[in-house]
Amino acid sequence: MPLRLKKAVFPVAGLGTRFLPATKATPKEMLPVVDKPLIQYAVEEAIAAGFTQMLFVTSNSKTPIEDHFDSHFELETKLAQQEKQELLDIVQNILPQNISCAYIRQKDTLGLGHAVSCVKDFIHNEAFAVILADDLIATSGKNCLQTMVDCFHTVQHSLVAVEKIDRCQSNQYGIVSAKSPTSSHYFEIDHIIEKPDPKDAPSEFGVVGRYILTPAIFQCLENIPRGAGGEYQLTDALAALLKSEPITAVPIPGKRFDCGSKIGYLEATIAYALQHPHLKEPFSNLLKNSQGNL
Repeated sequence: MPLRLKKAVFPVAGLGTRFLPATKATPKEMLPVVDKPLIQYAVEEAIAAGFTQMLFVTSNSKTPIEDHFDSHFELETKLAQQEKQELLDIVQNILPQNISCAYIRQKDTLGLGHAVSCVKDFIHNEAFAVILADDLIATSGKNCLQTMVDCFHTVQHSLVAVEKIDRCQSNQYGIVSAKSPTSSHYFEIDHIIEKPDPKDAPSEFGVVGRYILTPAIFQCLENIPRGAGGEYQLTDALAALLKSEPITAVPIPGKRFDCGSKIGYLEATIAYALQHPHLKEPFSNLLKNSQGNL
């Protein structure tokens, strides 16, 4: 029987230290790109790809994420009284009615692999997606996760999203190598390694924050030792999974903004502002008029 896809996992327990002091009291996933927090972009991508159950792996400092996707009676009442219907619609329609959310505490932040292992009892025998909100991927057609879902329906095994990187940056990524190119849109991998030195990198394809995983990943996560940085690395579990099932790499179908870095976050803010229906013209003029005056 084909594995179905309805659950999307969002690991959001990290401390966001690269954005201190902004993230001292505000989760990094709640940082806005124009007028929407990063986590909302990630959830909207999952919804557009057909996922209906959102599982957030959180920590005790991430309650603003839960609040964002919950109703806000006082705010909604105030907007209704002020007859601000457009704003009321925005607040009330952050999530469609058919979407459910669950929140699972990660007691210790021991890496992405550990975060994924926290959802084992909620996944059961289903395939599922993992989405890192730090990676904001802009596309003009199908979003990245939709592209991966289409591929999964064909191959019925685990997938990772990849993009070509500069080899000198390989120590910042999990790196894969191709078994043999099978399509211009995806390829089966024969090796994956976490953050290798550039001289040891098997290719220039770096794994980015989108995965579709089969439930077989959980046994692999249970058996891996701590890896890079003393954490349980999802990449190491994927390397173990390769011994028992294929894994396919799907090149991302758009532009990725690394919003886990300050420069990537600023780049995303500019790019999304220039595409915003109400802001693109005045913001474009602002940028032109500001050149040389900053």
